Amino acid sequence: MTDRPRLSDATLPLLPPGIGRVAYERGAARAGIVHLGLGAFHRGHQAVFADDALARGDMGWGVVAASLRSPETRDALAPQDGLYTFALRDGAKVEARVIGSLLRVLVAPEDPEALVAALADPDVKLVTLTVTEKGYGIDRATGGLDRADARIAADLRPGALPSTVLGFLAAGLDRRRRAGAPPLTLVSCDNLPKNGEMLHRVLREFAAEKDAALGRYVEREIACPSSMVDRIVPATTDADREVIGALTGLDDAWPVLAEPAFDWIVEDRFAGERPPFEASGVRFVEDVEPYEHMKLRLLNGAHTAIAAIGRLAGFETVPETVRHPAVQVFLARFWAEAESTLSIYPAIARAYREALLPRFSNPALPHRTAQIATDASLKVPQRLVAPLRERLARGESIEALTCAIAAWLRSCGGVNDAGTSYLVSDPALMAWAGRPKQPLAPAEEASAFLGFEAVFGRDLMQNDSFAAALREAVSDIAEMGVLATLERRFGCV
Repeated sequence: MTDRPRLSDATLPLLPPGIGRVAYERGAARAGIVHLGLGAFHRGHQAVFADDALARGDMGWGVVAASLRSPETRDALAPQDGLYTFALRDGAKVEARVIGSLLRVLVAPEDPEALVAALADPDVKLVTLTVTEKGYGIDRATGGLDRADARIAADLRPGALPSTVLGFLAAGLDRRRRAGAPPLTLVSCDNLPKNGEMLHRVLREFAAEKDAALGRYVEREIACPSSMVDRIVPATTDADREVIGALTGLDDAWPVLAEPAFDWIVEDRFAGERPPFEASGVRFVEDVEPYEHMKLRLLNGAHTAIAAIGRLAGFETVPETVRHPAVQVFLARFWAEAESTLSIYPAIARAYREALLPRFSNPALPHRTAQIATDASLKVPQRLVAPLRERLARGESIEALTCAIAAWLRSCGGVNDAGTSYLVSDPALMAWAGRPKQPLAPAEEASAFLGFEAVFGRDLMQNDSFAAALREAVSDIAEMGVLATLERRFGCV
């Protein structure tokens, strides 16, 4: 921090002209939303739309946000009265405003009762979640509740204080049920197929284990619409803090910088009042799945591939990676393969795809490849393997998708093409019992990874044509490096 004043309610009048200010009386705002998983994405996406609603006079849509692990964000925002700067960056252009919709920030491990009470508050109508796939307690083999998970098992014990997402939700919903409070709508904002159906299933199974009546209540009364979220929000850096401080004249410990492009598409199925977010560009639709597949396979799938390629090539950011001509040609082929598996109108998919490379190339948002590569083994099945499986069944080319998977596989070794080591942050990969413990020849490494059933299932392990293609791609990357492999296979602009 510098000698500038700290952002807070008291210092808002010091903001210079051109910086958006909180346009409502924060003391009059009431909490209507509880958010689980307070990170940069929520503060650059859902909290912004809540702020818009408050500014339009809909004062019942303030946010109580909870961190489920670390007090870091709370400690940064508490001296700022929950305020933070939200900035849109597009090239050299920066457009900033102060967001005031976070009315309270909780740290669940410090005070579990405070979060349960917030969820039970009858004024709360909506719960949003950004907790990543591993936060939902999913058994990846069945899609249901992972009862073998130690934290889930602990939360299921009679009288246990909740510590998991499902534990907190079940406790809050049970208290609402017993008090006769209105039922809630729970919206998962994580990049998972049919995220609403998934959340409803695991929560229903968890609740039924706790109390049969609670399980029936969740099944009949609680709405879990699916949703698709889209906005690139990189992790905040010290350089970002300095940019914001110079722009606003105030120190902000945790600003959020994001791209202008965004989307939030929500299934129009709510247990009660629907949030008034349409004026901000949020879309409520009958069926989210076509949009969800488009985003997962075109944007998220490309991101996962870019992260693996970047790590192997020694590139630290997405803009740096996609500037390479071989990567651009590869992406064009990758998108062509993935787009053919979508059910959405072709014109919509084409327009979405054509906007991606400019978004990825934005130099003002240096999204780090290491950040995107986190938990990659949980992401690869939906983003890369699913479209590959569909094309394989139709007898279509899978060369680009196979190369993307091969790059991910090689990146799991933690050594780039120049021989420099890097950290692999992927607990599910590390927990895989079949993970090679010794260096293997590339073809043997590919064969070993085909036994990673949570990623490939049993069918692809037994598919000779895919297995051969994967072994060849892995061997090429090991021998020539990832960039030379892409150039040889797909050409170069």
